[in-house]
Amino acid sequence: MGVTEVAQIPQQRSEQLLDSAVRYAEERHWDVFPGTWLEAAEGTRRCSCGDPVCPLPGAHASRPDWANQATGSATAARRLWSKHPTASILLPTGRTFDAIEVSESAGFLALARMERMGLPLGPVTCTPDRRMLFFVLPGAALRAPDLIRKLGWAPSSLDLVARGEGHYVAAPPTRIGGHGAVQWARRPTPANRWLPDADELICPLAYACATEAAAARVRQG
Repeated sequence: MGVTEVAQIPQQRSEQLLDSAVRYAEERHWDVFPGTWLEAAEGTRRCSCGDPVCPLPGAHASRPDWANQATGSATAARRLWSKHPTASILLPTGRTFDAIEVSESAGFLALARMERMGLPLGPVTCTPDRRMLFFVLPGAALRAPDLIRKLGWAPSSLDLVARGEGHYVAAPPTRIGGHGAVQWARRPTPANRWLPDADELICPLAYACATEAAAARVRQG
């Protein structure tokens, strides 16, 4: 790879981030806000927050009042990313959607079952730390524990977390340190504009998490 090609990579990445942030606001009506970003330091890539052991380098909120910074305006999003072109794209949950997070293995198991059952599905992301997030209608975070109990499981026994008001998720193509980028397992499309309710997805997700937990216990002997 030549010097010119290397120089083009940051610019291409900045354009992807800006275009994606604007598209999320304009096409999906999702609120967006810029988070931290990765900076070159001593031959490595560190988080702009300055913490050398940051757990989410380049992919977390950069200020405590991030909720007030979030915007659903494509024009405002373009302005924000023009100021910080390499900033991560963060989406507040509890507004236009909540997110149900499970491990990647449980997520793909549940996804295959949902597709066989013909269940409605919204966008789904995969993160570099092998997690999957299913976008559902707001309110899932409050109702998930009771829904899981009704299915016969204790919420604390499953590796399933519902993110709602006061939380956020990183959106593609945000990179998390040197681990890779957040990706779409199921992209946002006109067909999945209407998000499913948590009631529709919680059963296959909880079942997949329980299956994974049981398998882990068997491996441990």
